[in-house]
Amino acid sequence: MTKATKRRGSPNVQPEVLKGWQHIAAFLGEPPSVVQRWASEGMPVRKQGRYVETTPDELNAWLGKESGKPVHVATDETDLTAELKRGLSFVRKEAEDKAAQPKRK
Repeated sequence: MTKATKRRGSPNVQPEVLKGWQHIAAFLGEPPSVVQRWASEGMPVRKQGRYVETTPDELNAWLGKESGKPVHVATDETDLTAELKRGLSFVRKEAEDKAAQPKRK
């Protein structure tokens, strides 16, 4: 095992903490400048010394709150079948709720 592998851990394991603008930006698939702007607008990050950090769960919760719909950032480890089922369940429930509302004339 190389020193770099020891430091980073297994490449297939999602980090518990995203540390620094570069890692957060890579997780979200956006440039660091966009991520920094989002942080100034309320995205959850904590200052730890000279770095900022957050967790994937905090980011997913924030994205869901901002969009008004459940959101989950897909990574290499994400079970896409489970995410598709979760998304379809949400859409079906929204459609049922909309159909149950009284019609306006």
